[in-house]
Amino acid sequence: MRVGVLTGGGDCPGLNAVIRAVVRKGVKEHGFEFVGYRNGWKGPLEGLTMPLGIEECRGILPRGGTILGSSRTNPFKLDHGVQQITDNLARDGVDALVAIGGEDTLGVATKLAELGVDVVGVPKTIDNDLSGTDFTFGFDTAVNIATEAIDRLHTTAESHHRVLVVEVMGRHAGWIALHSGIAGGASAVLIPEQPFDIEAVCRHVEARFESEYAPIIVVSEGAVPKEGGGMTLQSGEKDDFGHVRLGGIGDRLASEIEERTGKEARAVVLGHVQRGGTPTAFDRWLATRLGLHAADAVAEGDFGTMMALHGTRYKRQALRLARAAPDRRDAPLTGGDAGLRPVAARRRPSLRRPRGARGALEVLPRAGAPALAGAGPAVRGPHPRRAEQRGRRPSAARPRRRPPGGVRRRRPADVRAGPGRGARLRAAPGRGVTSAVGRVDR
Repeated sequence: MRVGVLTGGGDCPGLNAVIRAVVRKGVKEHGFEFVGYRNGWKGPLEGLTMPLGIEECRGILPRGGTILGSSRTNPFKLDHGVQQITDNLARDGVDALVAIGGEDTLGVATKLAELGVDVVGVPKTIDNDLSGTDFTFGFDTAVNIATEAIDRLHTTAESHHRVLVVEVMGRHAGWIALHSGIAGGASAVLIPEQPFDIEAVCRHVEARFESEYAPIIVVSEGAVPKEGGGMTLQSGEKDDFGHVRLGGIGDRLASEIEERTGKEARAVVLGHVQRGGTPTAFDRWLATRLGLHAADAVAEGDFGTMMALHGTRYKRQALRLARAAPDRRDAPLTGGDAGLRPVAARRRPSLRRPRGARGALEVLPRAGAPALAGAGPAVRGPHPRRAEQRGRRPSAARPRRRPPGGVRRRRPADVRAGPGRGARLRAAPGRGVTSAVGRVDR
């Protein structure tokens, strides 16, 4: 089987680790032959290839960037672009494609998969804003670089008694600003998810100076003030995917603070420093694991999927889920001086038994959640599934047996107290423990 690999979108620490993992496992365990497509989707579009084997992947694990190159090419913006890609894949004898990229690169992969191209996706972005996965590789490296910069800026800010505004990447997601700001001990963190009040920021700056402390403010490049969002755009240019180039909020914010408070303020724009350099250990680990699972997905013919991290487990998700998560950007946030804390926008309904009732449970939506149509006593018994797995009827349908006289007899339980501990109850074999506060199942 001949497999093509490409990396698209902005470069990111950990891309080479994915390439290395896919190739090494694909060659050694599945017998694949690989071809590298250069410069993102421009590679299969124009037939730009390079050899890609174990030799080419030696020593690239700690390297930043990507040995395949990258671009923001969108084949769906070009006449006959999709046809050129399918023709070149057939000419090169490529049976499947591994696309490593963010929302835009995997968006193209999703459309190609719908048209019959065998594609497996690996999500990457330093912004960490893709839905379907908890973390993307590159994010941890960007946060560590930004945190180190903030640590260094503390000393110069205190020495010169000036305000330092640190602008970080992230586009319309504030994860880099939020994590690095809190980790670096910033005085305030401004993120796109919550428009900020410039007057409140200035009052905070003055309060910090009254305590003889030079404030550091971390702002995401996509943050906007409540007065309007025109101050964040550096240019009106758009790329092939319709994204406007963001930037300039740091300089604008520093000038506003200096004008309104009279305190000297300087802006520090970290920019592409956050993308470069060697990836952290976490990003190498995450990228390697995603690459290994991508090779397995190709071997199993599970196309149209992307690899994802859920908690500590790696799973496969539909490629269509690889988009910037709107629930993250729209989630309300609250916070104080040390940073902002995201609050989950979606709330699950709770199961609650009406007082005095037995058997059925009501589905009651939490406060602020939309009403559930047809919500009612749909669940019977305390644990119907568990009862069915045991081959027994749910407790609501099973008659309760009581001893004569209607008094339930309790099994004795041994009470033991360890050194420095409270009393513990030891259950009789095969039974739960009955205590003064109720019955505890083993």
